[in-house]
Amino acid sequence: MNDQFSLDGLGFDTRAVRAGIERTPFGEHAEPIFVTSSFVFESAAQAAARFAGDEQGFVYSRFSNPTVKAFQDRLASLEGAEACLATASGMSAILATVLALVRQGEHIVSSAGVFGATAQLFNMFARYGVETTYVPLSDPQAWERAVGPATKMFYLETPSNPLTEIADLAALSDIARRHRVPLVVDNCFSTPVLQRPLSQGADLVVHSATKYIDGQGRVLGGAVLGSAKLIEETLLPVLRTAGPTLSAFNAWVLLKGLETLSIRMERQCANALEVARWLEAQPRVARVHYPGLESHPQHALARRQQSAGGAIVAFEMRARDDAAARAAAWRVIDGCRVLSITGNLGDVKTTITHPASTTHQRIGPEARRAAGIGEGLIRLAVGLDSAADICADLARGM
Repeated sequence: MNDQFSLDGLGFDTRAVRAGIERTPFGEHAEPIFVTSSFVFESAAQAAARFAGDEQGFVYSRFSNPTVKAFQDRLASLEGAEACLATASGMSAILATVLALVRQGEHIVSSAGVFGATAQLFNMFARYGVETTYVPLSDPQAWERAVGPATKMFYLETPSNPLTEIADLAALSDIARRHRVPLVVDNCFSTPVLQRPLSQGADLVVHSATKYIDGQGRVLGGAVLGSAKLIEETLLPVLRTAGPTLSAFNAWVLLKGLETLSIRMERQCANALEVARWLEAQPRVARVHYPGLESHPQHALARRQQSAGGAIVAFEMRARDDAAARAAAWRVIDGCRVLSITGNLGDVKTTITHPASTTHQRIGPEARRAAGIGEGLIRLAVGLDSAADICADLARGM
């Protein structure tokens, strides 16, 4: 691409395939992979200037690499962010954010229904003097009540994992700004195709790029996006020193994943809605959690904030007690012959899992109950399989 050519004003899909490209003198059409640990300088003076930050340029791939930069620039363009910092995984993106924003003796307010590993990470920080208060995602007043003088971060997922609850981003951003607390939103489930939290008042957006951004279950990756000041002055020093670095190869895979993100999400959301409607009609299903359904308690809010309901569908099996609920859920999962039994999500192949015994197992039964994650709950990450085949596969175990 001509370096003088601006992407300003171009559509999402055009930027998804062209943003971040800086061609080398070889004139390649596909983005190159720079698999190098370090970069050579023209002189000792230039090396000193690069290390000091007085001159722009690449230094060491732990914190600066051309392929990683291309991925960062493309994702920033799609999220409407000034800057992006890529990391080795989604969890390392969250870790870097906590390390950058919160110190010993300070406090995090988090939604109760976060991913199990995220809750484990926040609980781990308690040993270093960082406390976390968990509040209902959909109750802005609870967030307001939880704020104290030591609160330094609001953290949430919307939709939540796995119950697909929706946060009112406008309301929470108002509270966060009033108390001068950064609002951090995990946008993994929606991606910038369906939702852009920065335009709705968030300060930082976190991604597990392992999920929909890759879209084919190939590599791990993560990202944090926000203002240039916050990313470059607050987040980048953590990455540079601690080193939760995205590899150049993984960055290249994720960069190519962004090219098809929009079309994949459109189809997967359509499939998910069809599957969710089928599940609602099944007598052995007690409840379906999907923001695209009119029965979802926050359907109207989801329609305001998101362009579609997403590709995650959770549903609860009808049962008399916890033991029977787990047995019913496992029977459905074990009956599948097409769906992949795995805890990962965002793949073009539909995946199925039992959150209480897999992704949320380590947070413990009390925390699961508080988050509404029962023994009969099953999470589907709907892919590009035929919706009819997904429903037929689920029907085997029912």
